[in-house]
Amino acid sequence: VLALEPAPVIIAIDVPIGLPDRAGLGGRIADVDARTVLGGRKSAVFSVPARAAVMEHDYRRACAIAAAHSHPPRMVSKQAFNIFPKIREVDALMTPAIQAGVKEVHPEVAFAALNGWQALDLPKKVKSSPSQAGLALRRGLLERAGYDPALFVFPMKRKNAGLDDLLDAAVNSWTAARIVRGEARRFPASPERDAKGLCCEIWG
Repeated sequence: VLALEPAPVIIAIDVPIGLPDRAGLGGRIADVDARTVLGGRKSAVFSVPARAAVMEHDYRRACAIAAAHSHPPRMVSKQAFNIFPKIREVDALMTPAIQAGVKEVHPEVAFAALNGWQALDLPKKVKSSPSQAGLALRRGLLERAGYDPALFVFPMKRKNAGLDDLLDAAVNSWTAARIVRGEARRFPASPERDAKGLCCEIWG
């Protein structure tokens, strides 16, 4: 994507950028701050552990390292561990210069913004199964924002993505446009930087 011509002004990704040496309660300040707008959906933002834990390929070792590099000591969930390869991929590529055009976003934060900064009270999934009411709520918000309903009709069966993924991608693109226009909100307003000089921030 970075090699596209013409180059995108902003690329918005739902992958953590900026990894702490030590994690505080609730992860990074960005994680804690972003949860303040999510109401009962706070768990949608997971706590990003220390860089040393993210770099570990074995789950039990990752838990031990995360606990040793956090205060209070905290291990990592299996769900978080499963996305560590994507975080490592982004971290290996990312520099402060690249981060100027690649922003960390979060779909649930974006949906709250799209809903007038009112947290959505319906989840996208219940017990790992799609929640039709939650999906319909998010789809309706996007359609009212001008997204074509045809975007959300799958032409075929897809094993690697579901409607929830498509809705997330759409609302992340909405955040990217808001960043370009100077309308997006940054969590926190004054972010910390990690050892690579990357800002630990979430945009919505």
